[in-house]
Amino acid sequence: MFGQIIPYRKTLPRLGKDVFIAHTAAVIGDVEIGDGSSIWYGCTVRGDVHEIRIGARTNIQDGTVVHVTGGAFGTYIGSAVLIAHSALIHGCTLEDGCFIGMGATVMDGAVVESGAMVAAGALVTPGKRIGKGELWGGAPARFMRPMKDAEKEVLPSLVEHYCDLAKEYLDDLDGGNAHD
Repeated sequence: MFGQIIPYRKTLPRLGKDVFIAHTAAVIGDVEIGDGSSIWYGCTVRGDVHEIRIGARTNIQDGTVVHVTGGAFGTYIGSAVLIAHSALIHGCTLEDGCFIGMGATVMDGAVVESGAMVAAGALVTPGKRIGKGELWGGAPARFMRPMKDAEKEVLPSLVEHYCDLAKEYLDDLDGGNAHD
C-alpha cells in the first residue's frame, strides 16, 4: 500500500490486495481500487464529489489525475487498464483492457471501450465513445484506424509487466511483507 490514503466526509478509500500506491500519490475519498493495481508517483485519485472505481491489475502511471464531476459523472476504470504518464481522466468510463497514452485527456461522459487505444496527447471530448479495437488520436480526438494485431497482442504483456514492477516496489518497501 503506502501513499497518502485520505478520507473525505468520513469516507476512506478501499483498497484490494497487493495494491501499490507510490509515496507521492494521493488517493482521496470514495475510491475503490481492485487487487494488484498500481498508482504511481505524483498521481491524484480524488473521489470527493462523486465515486471512482478502479478494477484489478490496472496501472495508473506517474503524474496522472483521476477526478469526477459532482452530481453528474463518477469515474469508472475497468481491470487491466493501462494509463500512461500525465493523463487526465475525468468523469468517464474506461472499460477493461484499454490503453490511454501519455498526456491524453478523457473528459466527462466519454467511454473508451475494451481493447481500445487513445493516442498520446489526445483529447477525448465529453460524451465521445471510442469503439473496441479502435485507435483514436488528435485534439479533438478522432478515429484514426483499427488497431493492428501487434498492438492488441502487446497490451496483456504490458499489464503483466506493470503488475510485476508494482510487486517489486511493494517487496522493497515492505521488506517482502506487503503481500502477506
